[in-house]
Amino acid sequence: MTTTATSPVTPTGIQQRLPVGAGGVAGVLGAVATLVALGLAVLVVGMWHLTQGTSGVGLGDLLSYVGGAREDVGAVAVGDIFTASRLPRLAAGIAVGFALGAAGALLQSISRNALASPDTLAVTAGSYFAITAVAAFGLAVPLWASGTVAFLGGLLAAGLVLALAGGAGSSTTRLILAGSAVAMALQSGTSMLLILFEAETTGLYAWGSGSLSQLNLDASMRALPVIALVLALSLLLSRRLDVLGLGDDAASSLGIPVAPTRVIAVLCAVLLTSTAVTVAGPIAFVGLGAPVLARLLGGLVRSLNRHLLLIPAAGLIGALVVLLADVGLRALLTPQGAAAIPTGIPTALLGAIMIVILARRLRDSGPAKQPPQAKTGIRSLRRVLVVLVALTALCTAVIVLGLLAGSLWLRTGDLVLWLQGAAPDLVARAIDERVPRVGAAVLAGAALALSGCVVQSTVRNPLAEPGLLGITAGAGLGAAFVVTTLGGGRGLMILFAVLAGVLTFAAIAALAWRGGIMPERFVLIGIGMGYAMSALTTFALLSANPWDTPRILTWLSGTTYGRSLADVVPVLVVLVIATPLLLGLHRELDLLSIDEDTPRILGVRLERSRFAVLGLAAVLAAISVVAVGVVGFVGLVAPHLARALVGGRHLRTIPVAMLLGGILVGLADALGRTLIAPAQIPAGLMVALLGAPYFVWLLWRSRV
Repeated sequence: MTTTATSPVTPTGIQQRLPVGAGGVAGVLGAVATLVALGLAVLVVGMWHLTQGTSGVGLGDLLSYVGGAREDVGAVAVGDIFTASRLPRLAAGIAVGFALGAAGALLQSISRNALASPDTLAVTAGSYFAITAVAAFGLAVPLWASGTVAFLGGLLAAGLVLALAGGAGSSTTRLILAGSAVAMALQSGTSMLLILFEAETTGLYAWGSGSLSQLNLDASMRALPVIALVLALSLLLSRRLDVLGLGDDAASSLGIPVAPTRVIAVLCAVLLTSTAVTVAGPIAFVGLGAPVLARLLGGLVRSLNRHLLLIPAAGLIGALVVLLADVGLRALLTPQGAAAIPTGIPTALLGAIMIVILARRLRDSGPAKQPPQAKTGIRSLRRVLVVLVALTALCTAVIVLGLLAGSLWLRTGDLVLWLQGAAPDLVARAIDERVPRVGAAVLAGAALALSGCVVQSTVRNPLAEPGLLGITAGAGLGAAFVVTTLGGGRGLMILFAVLAGVLTFAAIAALAWRGGIMPERFVLIGIGMGYAMSALTTFALLSANPWDTPRILTWLSGTTYGRSLADVVPVLVVLVIATPLLLGLHRELDLLSIDEDTPRILGVRLERSRFAVLGLAAVLAAISVVAVGVVGFVGLVAPHLARALVGGRHLRTIPVAMLLGGILVGLADALGRTLIAPAQIPAGLMVALLGAPYFVWLLWRSRV
């Protein structure tokens, strides 16, 4: 009698019934032949990789050197180029790609989720944050211990994501939302360290996108024994992982220790990821794409689905992806042009495309799989009025605080004198500078909150928001393109930011359309598009003048520095137009937040209404980027708090959410200008520090 097991995940999300140990000798030989073919492909691409470089040394020169010739090419020593540049880069690419591919296969298997990876589970973000923190604070860590630092950071991040998502087997959307939010918070912390400790962290920004540049073979040689040891341990778990695909209950009944197996597999995956981060920085999404491609091969060679063969296959594909990305980038941009572009950028684009493809294949899981909605009861009109008055007073207080706070603290009497036109020059200059900053912060916060309120209701997911769905990332790309490429002014930046944000939304909607927009698919495709926009933005930054990188990075982190009234007026105009329109659609928004059928029964044109309100949300999110840069979490936190205070009816929720958004960003801006004055913390990073804990609490509270 043959025992059957379920393949943990497939690229389409459909489980396949595979006999454990089935396939026979012919199947095993086919799988081994596939592994050999992958190894040969890595070898061939590796030889091509060795020929790419900024010097004039070509393949013939390298072959002559290997054959014993020691002639130089012009003034270039072939031996030095081979041993000190090309071979270390090749070794790093193979080691990092293999480690990430194997780590992704382990994470996808234990979570039974095709979208799980070191990136979507925030492992790479945690490792990068830990290494950046050590560099920023000048901690003396031996070279051999840097891997341990990265391992601990990645392990804590992965543990937090799995705990917040409800453990293995949680829904795809919930797992990706939890991972993306934790990664966003960690990336915000990393950006803060890069900005505040610029001298101590020099070069870490480019390295943080994944760079194969190596001074010698030492890093790769230290990594290879660790990778080999962890791979051996993973292969010892392969039989358990095969049976674990049956489900926890079935695996337990067959004598598999489920919890220890899962813990060991997570530790192996995190150790592989942290080793890769230590060698080359966080090269994005190799751990997502390589296992998916391996399982696609498993559809042709069934024995390859057994973890004894699947894990090394994913590792070899990972190495192949990294080498192809690196050599392809050099072939496309020339070695000189690609010198400043990290290898992690093309792999991030690959991962974003993979998320979109997998999300498009996702089938509607029905209302039972929707994330828990905010539990809000009926609120009395009196309570609503009290909340509105209290929040209006609090928003006014935040505005006054923003005008008074800074490196030069003012008094309320100074404001009175300024209003009368009698303030001293120093006071007048300070207030003249702060007025547009405070206005930009409060209005942008209101716009983001309104956008988030609409997005959450329309996709029926209280954990979604414009930042996670890629709309603000698209707007940020448009603005960064103007700054780095066109050198245009404020008007051009506004135009491109709004246009890019709206086009990003249009692309998400088009990709999510399948006889209608399934909210869960819309969220996942939005997250994938966000990753793609962020990768392209990083490319634009690193392709520009390197002296502008800290300034642009600060702006993209969300800042009101240097704002003028010209930055405030567009946000105000859009709010004046959009707010009455959305308030007028409050009935449609109430119905859209229930389910797919109720709006149709009551005569609402579902898709037209959904496109209209999401289009307005995209414009609101995009215009906020012009005022304060890319700011996350506001569109998540403010609407949720508003529903908790006044209930779920949008006629009440919208104004309350807008006030809360203005308060949150205004307070973050005031604190960012005050806590470490005269230095400043970008408002977006302060919002992340304030909003991330609330998001973590929200996920924990609603975990299954």
